[in-house]
Amino acid sequence: MHSRSLARELALLVLGQTSETDAALAEQPAMDGLLQKALDSLMILWRETLDGSAADLERAQQSLLDSELNQDVSVPTATVTSHLRSSISAAEQVLNGLSACLDLPRLLLLADQEQIRQDALSRVRLVMERRSAIDARLDQVMEGWRLNRLPRIDRDILRLAVVDLTDLSTPAPVAISEAVELANRYSDEQGRRMINGVLRRFQNAASTASA
Repeated sequence: MHSRSLARELALLVLGQTSETDAALAEQPAMDGLLQKALDSLMILWRETLDGSAADLERAQQSLLDSELNQDVSVPTATVTSHLRSSISAAEQVLNGLSACLDLPRLLLLADQEQIRQDALSRVRLVMERRSAIDARLDQVMEGWRLNRLPRIDRDILRLAVVDLTDLSTPAPVAISEAVELANRYSDEQGRRMINGVLRRFQNAASTASA
């Protein structure tokens, strides 16, 4: 996992621990405490994902067993097929859950590296110090929607992407791709599409204004 990607993800987790109105949290001691809370939350997420994978595996095994027990001429083929499909679907969920877990121990381990911690906290401070201005610019490209109506996680992903684009000189394709990847991990399909569209409009508007 690239160090900047890691710092970006840590920054997202830290922002989730902050109030959207309390600027006093930008002080260093408070930020360090918030980072630890974010890592604690990440550990909980890791355990919950593993527990979910175990439950999915049990469902896959039960569905497969049901299909074997139903291999009788008196049982409709459609019923057996349904059980097999459920088994395959549950097995896929297990694989997806385990795949998501693979990066979490590495994230927890690397989060103690000073450079990554400072990069993450720097991103958080930039968002918190300029949140009102960032939100106003995002609202201008929301196309009939308001930023404050989005889930908190989606708002923070967008804010971090704007910081990448406007303060950290991150190339637009990289910033947008990284934001979409965070949405894949922490949001849903609707959030991913929204974030991708908003950031592309944001970048187009910025390019037009500077031309």
